[in-house]
Amino acid sequence: MANIKSQIKRNRQNEVRRQRNRTVTSELKTLEKAVESAVEAGEDASDVLRAAQKRIDMAQTKGVLHKNTASRRKSRLARLVSRGN
Repeated sequence: MANIKSQIKRNRQNEVRRQRNRTVTSELKTLEKAVESAVEAGEDASDVLRAAQKRIDMAQTKGVLHKNTASRRKSRLARLVSRGN
């Protein structure tokens, strides 16, 4: 356990950020699975894809995802939808 005041505060901040990032990451995984299941079911996945891409962009803006990671995920989902149709 840290006994330096600034490190104690930093630990608190890190925990809050970790919890926030976990919720965003979990939501992204859920949306990506929704896109995959829509493609497998043969449904029109364009609306689900648009929602997933929007959330990925928001996660990148907030610093949860690196910009290349966000771009890669969006590209994979778009390629999955285009091949599934």
